[in-house]
Amino acid sequence: MATQAPTRAPAQAQAPTGLTPLDPRLLRLGGVLSLAAVLAGLDATIVSVGIDAVGRDLGGPLSTLQWVSTGYLLAISIVMPLSGWASDRFGGRTMWLTSVALFVAGSVLCGFAWSVPALIGFRILQGIGGGMMQPIGQGILAQAAGPDQLGRIVGVLVAPVLFAPVAGPVIGGAIVQDLDWRWMFFVNVPVGLVTLLVALRVVPKDSPHHTGRERLDWLGLGLLSPGLAGLIFGLSSASDHGAGSPRALLPLIASALLLLGYGVHALTTSRTPLIDLRLFARRGFAAATTNSFLLGATLYGSMLVLPLYFQQVQHQGAIQAGLSLAPQALGAALISYFAGRLTDRIGPRGVILVGIALSLIGTVPLVFLGAGLPGWAMLAALAVRGAGIGATMAPGMATVYGSVERHEAPRAASALNVMNRVGGSIGTAVLALILQAQLGRHTGHPAAAYGATFAWALALSVLPVLPALAFPTNKTRRFS
Repeated sequence: MATQAPTRAPAQAQAPTGLTPLDPRLLRLGGVLSLAAVLAGLDATIVSVGIDAVGRDLGGPLSTLQWVSTGYLLAISIVMPLSGWASDRFGGRTMWLTSVALFVAGSVLCGFAWSVPALIGFRILQGIGGGMMQPIGQGILAQAAGPDQLGRIVGVLVAPVLFAPVAGPVIGGAIVQDLDWRWMFFVNVPVGLVTLLVALRVVPKDSPHHTGRERLDWLGLGLLSPGLAGLIFGLSSASDHGAGSPRALLPLIASALLLLGYGVHALTTSRTPLIDLRLFARRGFAAATTNSFLLGATLYGSMLVLPLYFQQVQHQGAIQAGLSLAPQALGAALISYFAGRLTDRIGPRGVILVGIALSLIGTVPLVFLGAGLPGWAMLAALAVRGAGIGATMAPGMATVYGSVERHEAPRAASALNVMNRVGGSIGTAVLALILQAQLGRHTGHPAAAYGATFAWALALSVLPVLPALAFPTNKTRRFS
């Protein structure tokens, strides 16, 4: 039988700092939910180093093999907007368990794939599960924690999620080097099954207001999901084939029309839209989701450029390049706990601004890669940059959920994750195009090209200052 949602500790149990101690049940709940998010994050990058091995075994041109990764990412983008409605309609616990089960089933089928088309199809199934796990899990955690504890619980549990994209290539490289490529998928199965078994006892049942019978916004789904898929596909194609190529322009134009249509629909419909754009009228919510969009652009864009630098300029293998990124993830992990505590005590604005400052300080040395930046300076810069990312993530998430009512948390989680995903896709495409142009300008001196690219990344890192100034100075408390 599932446990009940963690409750707040009584006033006399407060710590000397004035903060209510975190409920151990809340920590267990967050641990289980974040483990599933880690699995989804790992699978977004773990396959990248195994594509060549898949091609040697199953055959097929590179243009087809790329869909093993692209299909997974597109499936995530299509189902992510559905997560809020699905939580309201069927209950967060039910949908989260279903999404984990779909992910595990997809992993098993991927491991037994007999052809590239079959593998792509099973990756799409995996992406359907992976796309719903994180937003639904965040909604469950936000409702269980409430605004008083959310900053700290996010700060404690964000570390493994940040490590996942870094660990993916390392684990994938080790598997491809010593085992069959199919183990990139089989490795998910025991962890996923254990997660399901533990979750049956740890994830709380839904409260009555959490199981509404609202109809699905079919028009919104028909506009938003294809619009997001077209945007991500078009941006990915722009990175590979150039921004002016028909393969990039056509889906981007179609995406713009679909997303514009969704915006008109969401603001005029009398029913609850798939993602309620009216939530953006709330200052804290608008500031935090905009910050998540820009943070996604900065983080995911650099996650493309940095591994390429280590591999093309430093001539590192996939495993070593992944390990070279560890200081950034470690910096984020170390600071996120303290950022969460400070957010719960003093509010998010000051913490966010300090995080942006750290991110800028850590990015400045990367601009001088062409001048022969020492290895130790590179690692130190990445650690400081990671600390800045960690200091902005927990306050941002806490502000989103502190700006909405408890029953609105699932749809807020859906909006937050969509904004982060779209920002990441745009940042990746922009930095990829800039890097291509700089490599053409700095022929024979690729380090200078990467330094010039990070000059643009530095400018991108300044943009979050604007929404940060709109964050509340005090803790937002909407949950009752």
